[in-house]
Amino acid sequence: MDTHERGSMAPLIALVVVLIGGVVMGLGRIGAAGAVRAAARTAADAAALAGAADGRAAAEELARANGAEVLAYEGIGLDTRVTVRLGPAEAVGRARRVGGGATGGAGSGGGAGAGGLAPAMVAALDRAGQLLGQTVPITSGYRSPEREAALYANRRSNPYPVAPPGSSMHERGLAVDVPADFVARLAAVGPQAGLCRPHADDPIHFEVCR
Repeated sequence: MDTHERGSMAPLIALVVVLIGGVVMGLGRIGAAGAVRAAARTAADAAALAGAADGRAAAEELARANGAEVLAYEGIGLDTRVTVRLGPAEAVGRARRVGGGATGGAGSGGGAGAGGLAPAMVAALDRAGQLLGQTVPITSGYRSPEREAALYANRRSNPYPVAPPGSSMHERGLAVDVPADFVARLAAVGPQAGLCRPHADDPIHFEVCR
């Protein structure tokens, strides 16, 4: 190829590079938009479960925990319908109260310390149960200040860290511990359910995302 031919090819190559770059950027925007829509749906579902369990305030609390805002809240009989906005995306979630709690999935978890959990945690566990197709087992949930103090006093015998009394999210009903052999499964769906693991040295500990 002589110098003239190489010179005539240069604009074409540049055009191809620009076109490829445009396609890549477009695909990136589409992917990001899809992720935002999925996150909005998750926030709406979780907010609806919280609302069915404990009313509008609980729905708004869990929506905020997932970075969303409640636009509309409807409670008709046993049904709860919540519309949320997360960034540019809007989504609608629905849940129904059955007996003493909300339903829409596999349940809010059970085991030691399951009572006393905040509505936001109950809703997050319900959502995780939906995604997993089973109830989330809990080894430690809500803790009274006295229970936290006792655990802290004996923390040297605990293989996992224990927060000082007054500083644990367990005392607020916003944290749970799960069996070690269940951690990987819950961690896989945790972000979608609004559950985070904020402490690298405490892998069994999950909190409502903040």
